[in-house]
Order: sequence, then structure tokens, then C-alpha cells
Amino acid sequence: MNAITLRGATIHYDDFGPATGLPVLLIHGHPFNRTLWAPQAKALTEAGYRVITPDLRGYGRSSVTPGQVFLSDFADDLAALLDHLGIERAVVGGVSMGGQITMEFHRRHPQRVHALVLSDTSAPAETDEGKEFRNRLAERLLTEGMDSYAGEVIDKMLAAYNVDAMPDVAERVLSMMCSTDPRGAAAALRGRAERPDYRDTLPAVREPVLILVGADDVYTPVADAEAIHRLVPQAALAVIEKAGHLPGTEQPERFNTALLDFLTTQVTAHV
Repeated sequence: MNAITLRGATIHYDDFGPATGLPVLLIHGHPFNRTLWAPQAKALTEAGYRVITPDLRGYGRSSVTPGQVFLSDFADDLAALLDHLGIERAVVGGVSMGGQITMEFHRRHPQRVHALVLSDTSAPAETDEGKEFRNRLAERLLTEGMDSYAGEVIDKMLAAYNVDAMPDVAERVLSMMCSTDPRGAAAALRGRAERPDYRDTLPAVREPVLILVGADDVYTPVADAEAIHRLVPQAALAVIEKAGHLPGTEQPERFNTALLDFLTTQVTAHV
């Protein structure tokens, strides 16, 4: 693990694989950390890719910025991290909130992107009801901590049937959620509530795009992935069976097969 102070925060990150490999930047969702991507990092580095997995500010071992952190803050942090690593362009991918950060990264730094990977995410701006919910949840996390919330949402983060069928996976996901600093989670919730509508910018994406979604995702269902697919000119859609909101964790082999096939056929051959 490495650490760098940039833009007023200390960001911890892993940098795996050969320095000469095509860089792949993977962005975790809320309320997780960089280790969410462990199965993907292993598969990608074995295939010769360079994989960068950061802890977003406020998550994992990175420092906390209390108050409100916008998706644009996360995106600019990641651009600064690529600068630090001497990486001009990368494949950029994320899950859930990480997918929205990926879309924001492309909106702000399109010249830094070889391709996009969008997993279990949605493009519209937050609704008024959603804003109220996220701000209310932020206050709750600051008051109660993460444990109660984590227990309530584990059967939505994973497909409910996988919580019992995959106890080791469920425990790993719960551990990540419970170890997150409530101040970081709350700040991200408040900032995410103010996100822009990426349906305005997705049609302008000209880089290859892979959209993945768990077949039984209740947070961002297949219909959300299909809506993004219709908007993006060069997009492939992969529905991962027997998975919920975190298919890269629930069904890593299926997820990795789709990801590696996309990188091999749509990205690496054209770089």
C-alpha cells in the first residue's frame, strides 16, 4: 500500500502489476474501500494490466474531510493521483457511487480516459426525495455509527440469497462497511445528493464503455444499466447472473471474464 497527500487529503492506494501495463483505475463505492476490488486486481495483474485501487477520501485508510465532499472532489483527487503516478490516460471504472465518480471523472477529465467501466450505477441526478434521504442518512450515521446501517443493507448490497450462501463474502462486505469512518460516509452522502445528471453528458462519450450489472441488483436494477446502454454510442452491456449490487464480489469469475474480454477486444487492441 502507498500513500500521497494531495488536494488537502492523504490518499492511500495500491498500485499492482507491471509499470508498463495498460493502467486500470478502479473506484470503490459507498461505504467500502479499495479492497472491494481484490478479485479484479488479481485477475487483471495476472493478465498484464497495471491496476490502481485507491481509498477515496473519507474511506478506508484515507484521511477524512468532514462536511460535504462532492463527486467532483473525488474525481479531481483521482486525476491528481494519476498525475502523481505519471499516468496520462487510464481505463477508469467504478461500482455504484464509484460508477458515478467515473462518469464525473469523464465529464471533467475526458482526455485522461481510454475507456469506462460502469458497474451497478445510475446516471440521473438525485430526486428531491433522494436528497432528503441521503442527508437524513448522513445525520444518522454521524449519530449512530455504521454498524446498524450495515446490518440493514447487507441483503441489498448483496443479493439476499448470497448473504446466506456466501458467508465469507457477506462478512467481508460487512467488515468494510462497519470500518468506514461515519464522517467520511456522511460527507460523501451529502455531496452525492447534489450530483449532476449524467444523462446530459453520456451521449458525448466516444471511448469504449462496458456496463455491468447484477441480475438481482435492487439498488440499481438492470433497467438502470439498460438506460445507460441506450445513451452511450459505444457501449457493451453484461448482466451478471446470481448477483446483486456487487457482482464483482459476488460472482468475481463471471465479472472478470466480461471485464477482461472487453479490455482485450475493445481497448487493448486499439491503444
